[in-house]
Amino acid sequence: MAGITLYPAIDLKQGAVVRLRQGVMAEATIYATDPAGVARRFAAAGCRFLHVVDLDGAFAGRAVNRAAVEAILGAVNVPVQLGGGIRDLGAIEGWLEAGVSRVILGSVAVKDPGLALSACRAFPGRIAIAIDARGGAVAAEGWAEATNVPAAEVAGRFAEAGAAAIIYTDIGRDGMLAGLDLAGTLELARQVRTKLIASGGVGSLADLRLLKEKAAGAIEGVIVGRALYDGQVQLEEALRLLDGRD
Repeated sequence: MAGITLYPAIDLKQGAVVRLRQGVMAEATIYATDPAGVARRFAAAGCRFLHVVDLDGAFAGRAVNRAAVEAILGAVNVPVQLGGGIRDLGAIEGWLEAGVSRVILGSVAVKDPGLALSACRAFPGRIAIAIDARGGAVAAEGWAEATNVPAAEVAGRFAEAGAAAIIYTDIGRDGMLAGLDLAGTLELARQVRTKLIASGGVGSLADLRLLKEKAAGAIEGVIVGRALYDGQVQLEEALRLLDGRD
């Protein structure tokens, strides 16, 4: 059975590692004030990729937690994918040159699709498109702004343009530990021809086991956040399971 990559989430707010509930900034729980130390622990445990988001940047439309991101990049040798407030080609190129392996574009993919398509073509294999959805429709601006654009429409457009991956988050489940929207994610996977990374709602090892049973080969990876920090998922166990050793 094909393995699934675990992407531990490092969400940054005012320099600290936090987790939100349903994308609400006021519902942030602080877990650590040393993001680089968190990254080192994840890398030492055997994670093959880190998922980092500048939450303040997602709302501000520019990098806000630059120092924390740079500290993470300097602390580990594993690849890092970064999102949050990256809205132009100069910012994309700057982060790639700084050592980010993959830049995540979210709001800009909805509000300025031409720029995001240009980025996919200019930096092949280095751009991931984040699709954050409520009820199957995309939300933008740090999840604060709803749209009526179907998630599948956005995913298909960027898959065809050469996006390295599509990251699909069900906002209603994010940070709630209630399980992934597995049916919706699998349906999206059937409609796009690029790597799909599931996000939002993992609350237990059982959720990851179900993901592996139902989606190995269809879904490339899964982002896990609050469940790791709260201890509902033990990282080493999760890695063994998803890597195919358990």
